[in-house]
Amino acid sequence: MLGVSLDTVDSHKKFCTKEGLNFRLLADTNHKVTESYGSLSNFGVVKFAARNTFVIDPQGKIAKIYAGVNPSSHSGEVLADLETLQKAAAVKR
Repeated sequence: MLGVSLDTVDSHKKFCTKEGLNFRLLADTNHKVTESYGSLSNFGVVKFAARNTFVIDPQGKIAKIYAGVNPSSHSGEVLADLETLQKAAAVKR
């Protein structure tokens, strides 16, 4: 799991400590990753990363996209979908 935002590395360290996060956050300060995934948004003159989630399969292909997620309830949905995707992949083997 990897989070991406436009904030700095120092900002991410503080945020992860405060929120007790145990995954990495990419500091996309040049907006390249966020823009390539279509998640760079504008609010007037301010740019921000939209709260989107991308599940990427072992072959590097996007398996599922969640746009405009609510962080407080989103993890359960992703975990359930991951289980479904893993079962489908196991059947294909």
